[in-house]
Amino acid sequence: MSYAQSVLQPGETVVATGRLHWTIYWPAIVSFVAGVAALALESRYTPQHDVLIAATGLVFGVLFAVTLFRAWFARWITEIAVTDRRIIYKRGFIWRHTEEMNMDKVASVDVDQSILGRMLDYGTIHVIGTGGGQSVDGSARGIEHLHRIAAPIALRNVITAK
Repeated sequence: MSYAQSVLQPGETVVATGRLHWTIYWPAIVSFVAGVAALALESRYTPQHDVLIAATGLVFGVLFAVTLFRAWFARWITEIAVTDRRIIYKRGFIWRHTEEMNMDKVASVDVDQSILGRMLDYGTIHVIGTGGGQSVDGSARGIEHLHRIAAPIALRNVITAK
């Protein structure tokens, strides 16, 4: 059972869920491509150096596995849910960081997207709450910046539809 499902109040329903975009896997993709390119170059120009080729394969294989696991784990432990009453954000596995905001306390929802973010449909969502002034870093209080969120405009529309 997801965290959001476990903290629902009686009569509360999940309207939409958000998730991290697949671009979180870029470091793993880059390490895989770099490893294949390095192995291809070494096989072509130094075919007698089997130890070097094996070491390169091992280094890039471990780098790929670690970056792939980190990205998958970050995506797995992050939950974003919009219910008919509040917004719920959770990250963490053994430790847990959660933020919740009632819908009536949402002042605005801002979306930042780069050119690549617009092409691939991901961006950063800023949920800003009413009242409460500013946080320690000078930004308006609300749910922390949610980076690399898939379909941020659709998620913003669900939040602001209330």
